[in-house]
Amino acid sequence: MFKILHFIAQFIALGLAVAFVVVFIRPDLLPALNPPPPPAGPDSYASAVNATAPSVVSIYTRTLVREPMFQNLSNPLYRRMYENRTVTRPQRGLGSGVIVSEDGLILTTRHVISDVDDIVVALFDGRIAEARIVGSDPGTDLAVLKIELDNLPAARLTADNTLRTGDVVLAIGNAFGLSHTVTMGIVSAMGRGQLNLTTFEDFIQTDAAINAGNSGGALVNPKGEVVGINSASLNQSVGAQGIGFAIPAPLARQITAQIVEYGQVQRGWIGTELIDLSFALRIEDRVVSGARVVRVEPESPAWLSGIRPNDVLLSVDSVAVSSARDLTLRISQIEPGSTIEFEVLRGRQIFPVTVDVIQQPPLTSE
Repeated sequence: MFKILHFIAQFIALGLAVAFVVVFIRPDLLPALNPPPPPAGPDSYASAVNATAPSVVSIYTRTLVREPMFQNLSNPLYRRMYENRTVTRPQRGLGSGVIVSEDGLILTTRHVISDVDDIVVALFDGRIAEARIVGSDPGTDLAVLKIELDNLPAARLTADNTLRTGDVVLAIGNAFGLSHTVTMGIVSAMGRGQLNLTTFEDFIQTDAAINAGNSGGALVNPKGEVVGINSASLNQSVGAQGIGFAIPAPLARQITAQIVEYGQVQRGWIGTELIDLSFALRIEDRVVSGARVVRVEPESPAWLSGIRPNDVLLSVDSVAVSSARDLTLRISQIEPGSTIEFEVLRGRQIFPVTVDVIQQPPLTSE
């Protein structure tokens, strides 16, 4: 019996020795020390591009501007003779757009088509058409155009904002007049604001290259869905690289629907100008957040309800206010005619205020 046990022990020892040598030479054979690599991304995004590129259009604009016939004349006699003479010259611009309906609605950015005389749209299949402006929204820098052509491919705009920081995105547009240029990057951040680009800012930040002419083009996910409308990028003259911004597709869908239905955006307004708190507020041993009122429009709903400058708005409809930008966006998305209730801090006193929301007056930039 002892000999049998001794033989088994020798056999086990030999097996362990062999296993040790094999693992020492080939450690990759040990699964516990070498977990399987994460799934690799696709080798190509051609299917996403092919699904969306036909819906992206190139936009060319022309504006007639009057300029002095002669500029920088050094001779005083010539300056007196020609200083009041002008000549009309065409000024050309370019941008991009996204076909959002089969009947010819095109979504683009407002600054691409603002104050222009003629708009021409070039399609992916080579067709060209004149476009008219259906409406625009300076608050988000979006505009809707219309062309009269058949068999138009409409893009798929996402209805829900499911993007995450780090997701891969593609930018498609008319960069420097090179139609349907495709660039790739990732989502660098979500919900960017305080950029002084528009009144209501909720941008997707991306490092996908957005160049001159890309404005109004599509920001696309690997499924070929439009997740944003490319809007702007920081100027390289200030040393910025790979910092571009796009308007989220769900917001763009909402703005488009309201422009088509009402001719303008139905946007809530109470007449306050807000800023973030410069320091944390502590009330009854708790730290609170909010937005400080710096200005109240006379005879506005906020003024008539008793809200005054230096008041701090702590919550709206029992939901805490995290920042001035957050509250401004939330008010703008409330349907005019609704009533909301604020929790207001004045001095050390907290009290409720009920405000009637009305339609926002036209912005001065319109």
